[in-house]
Amino acid sequence: MTIDLLGFTPVASLCGGILIGISVGMLILLNGRIAGISGILGGLLRIPDRETTWRVAFLAGLIGASVLAAGLGYPVVIDIQAGWGEILIAGFLVGIGTRYADGCTSGHGVCGVSRGAIRSLIATTTFMAMGFLTTFVMRHLLGV
Repeated sequence: MTIDLLGFTPVASLCGGILIGISVGMLILLNGRIAGISGILGGLLRIPDRETTWRVAFLAGLIGASVLAAGLGYPVVIDIQAGWGEILIAGFLVGIGTRYADGCTSGHGVCGVSRGAIRSLIATTTFMAMGFLTTFVMRHLLGV
């Protein structure tokens, strides 16, 4: 195994983690809400209510951060090595999984685990185990 030293960015990763922690903490302290992206987005798919504004602002911030980074000379480079069919199937399966798990990796993995929620520990362990298993099967058994 080798480490990609060009892609190894500990300072940027640490800064990103700190910013995620601050934003998650602010959302729960100031708004009483968990920063689970699937729940925030899913809430927008319902009839508009008094929670629509903060949901739109949160998602606009996620998108706006990439636009701001690109404007400052740090473009976000996306390299997806899959076709549209694979992306659609994967998105559909992730959507089903977030419904069954009652949350996504950000809600359970970042917010739930930090609160010591048992169901989040189980969900995050399951997410990670399935990710490891899928990668192993795809790369080592199927050779994709």
